[in-house]
Amino acid sequence: MAGAFKAYDIRGVYGRDFDAGTVYRVGRRLPELLGADTVLVGRDVRKSSGEIFEALAEGLTDSGASVDDMGLCTTPMTYYFTGAKGYRCAVMITASHNPAEYNGLKISRSGALPVGEDSGLKELETAASRPAPAKSPIRGKVRTVDFSGEYIGFLKSRLPDLSGLHAAVDCSNGMAGLLAREVFGGAAEYMFDMPDGAFPNHSPNPMEASSTAALSETVCCGGLDLGVIFDGDADRVMYVDEEGRFIRPDLIIGLLAGRALSAESGAKVLCDIRTSRGVTEAVERMGGTPVIWKVGHAFAKVKLRETGAAVGGEVAGHYYFRDFFCCDSAMLCACEVLGCASAAVRSGGKFSDLISEFDVYANSGEINFTVEDKDSAMKCVVGRALDKFGSPERTLDFDGVRCDWRDWWFNVRKSNTEPFLRLIVEAADSGMLESRLGLIKEWLSPFICGGGGDVR
Repeated sequence: MAGAFKAYDIRGVYGRDFDAGTVYRVGRRLPELLGADTVLVGRDVRKSSGEIFEALAEGLTDSGASVDDMGLCTTPMTYYFTGAKGYRCAVMITASHNPAEYNGLKISRSGALPVGEDSGLKELETAASRPAPAKSPIRGKVRTVDFSGEYIGFLKSRLPDLSGLHAAVDCSNGMAGLLAREVFGGAAEYMFDMPDGAFPNHSPNPMEASSTAALSETVCCGGLDLGVIFDGDADRVMYVDEEGRFIRPDLIIGLLAGRALSAESGAKVLCDIRTSRGVTEAVERMGGTPVIWKVGHAFAKVKLRETGAAVGGEVAGHYYFRDFFCCDSAMLCACEVLGCASAAVRSGGKFSDLISEFDVYANSGEINFTVEDKDSAMKCVVGRALDKFGSPERTLDFDGVRCDWRDWWFNVRKSNTEPFLRLIVEAADSGMLESRLGLIKEWLSPFICGGGGDVR
């Protein structure tokens, strides 16, 4: 069942890709791996989460470690309290935005640093594949902890003035429903805010177009100022404008950067390798320094610490804050964005006015292709592009390859969590975008099995 061990976490269909035995063995090895005598554990509302918690808690206590059980919570809550309370290890039981039959474990270490494949997850996978060692003669204890009031207080302390704002907030029947009403109050109408691990109303993945359909309709029919949608464990958040149009998540980095740079001149802003030039150029105009890096929270959190960046974000809808232990928090991002939208509305503007400052190029969105030989496909695309267009002005090769020419760029990369080759193309105008995208699809066509791609 090693297939559940991914680049950033342990995740798969529970009962197929991993089971209670896997979870128990993880629990037996974790305290020694991370030097922890007490482990903070939270979980989402998926139907398998309770069973996974019992197996994990048994493994941890059999190893001699104690468990502080937060119960149902958001993933960022585990990050926050890992850092704030000084835990050496925390585990969030969740499959984030995946369908209901999935589940998994996101593991953090001291300082809320992630445990990924380069920071202990590979060792844990090896250890968990072996029989569990002898039980500790001293069994750990399980105690219930309730940090929700403290967390809501923290978020409300960061909430800007939302007067005059009328938003819609879709909690996707996920964990944001535990917090949203308490935090945003009367500034919003709430949708699907009862946690339900079957996700009966739509997928917990807001990147899927069908997931935002109800939100867009609510915003349009109600004449609201914008819509906010969280994923299943509330570590990702996305937005629609006053016309119900989906806002590409990298554009939100520009809003966060503006707020950060108004408080800290010259701050660095972390962007993933897929981020639009419209955003990075705006960061530079505002006096900041864009730092482009790999996709994925396990990489972003470390880079934020290394560079001292004030904020960061990804095309996938993760947003990072230096003063949130360099971790991602969808609720904190929503506080900031709603604050920006409220200020715009009070001055007679619209949310889309704010976004238009960054949405200045034609962008394909991320397109997924099912490709078996991903390395050969990537090599082909890059080689053909260099032959046709000459040497790019800039090449980034730390997460797939991004090639930038004067008036267009593309990034092609392998998914770390799914069987896809992912492509983004951006160009000066829609005609050039259509031309460049058509060429790359033509070059990829011999490698594609089963067609290509959902776009968002």
